[in-house]
Amino acid sequence: MDKVASGQVTASAAEVYEELYLPAMFQEWAPRLADAARVRSGQRVLDVACGTGVLARALAERVGHGGAVVGLDINEGMLAVARRKGPRVEWREGAAEALPFAEAAFDAVVSQFGLMFFHDRAAAIREMLRVLRPGGRLAVAVWDALERVPAYAAFVALLDRLFGRGTAEALRSPFVLGDPDGLRALFRSGGAPDVEIVTHQGTVRFPTLETWVYADVKGWTASELIDEAGHARLLAEAEHELGAFVLPDGGVSFRMPGHIVIAAKPGGGA
Repeated sequence: MDKVASGQVTASAAEVYEELYLPAMFQEWAPRLADAARVRSGQRVLDVACGTGVLARALAERVGHGGAVVGLDINEGMLAVARRKGPRVEWREGAAEALPFAEAAFDAVVSQFGLMFFHDRAAAIREMLRVLRPGGRLAVAVWDALERVPAYAAFVALLDRLFGRGTAEALRSPFVLGDPDGLRALFRSGGAPDVEIVTHQGTVRFPTLETWVYADVKGWTASELIDEAGHARLLAEAEHELGAFVLPDGGVSFRMPGHIVIAAKPGGGA
């Protein structure tokens, strides 16, 4: 599986991801995932595909000193940033399809915008359920379909025109699990036949158009696909093609919906 399809980034891209993507896009989703999984004080919680740790850090605050949070990611560049930012979390390198934990080891398992990048998504769901205690809850967030996110649909079209489909795939890949019926079928194949899907309307905010373009090139898998000359060309074209999402003050803001899939493991009292 190539780096684009699996969401792999370089160490330098992970730094940009933490600095720019988190406040612009991901931070607002952490409490939504924690609420969906009913995370509370004293619990032991696993964050799968934790990235640089925005969700895991929020979970650590919620479970308190009587609980514990483990953040797992396959990307060492992401984990290097996570370890520096979240000393209260136990950070582990590993694959979602083969979680290095015992059965029923966690009260809750969450995953924020990682499922679309797993090599075997159904196997990853089975693994997340395996390490969940009976009665515990699994909450997984994925982005809605690209056609329902006009800002990124325009960005993908621009990349496709300038650099070809291979490069555009870097921004297309996060949106491949946006169909609720497809999500239900995927979770059934992963051993969760009865799930709840809740759609939330997220809001993306970048201080400038240049920051948005920089984040999506330098903070994601396209960082190795577009050189400096290409980046300059992209920015020049973006001023026209993406201008509809620029506010009068120069900032960028647009809606970005996502789905949270919730499953409860049979047994227990939760």
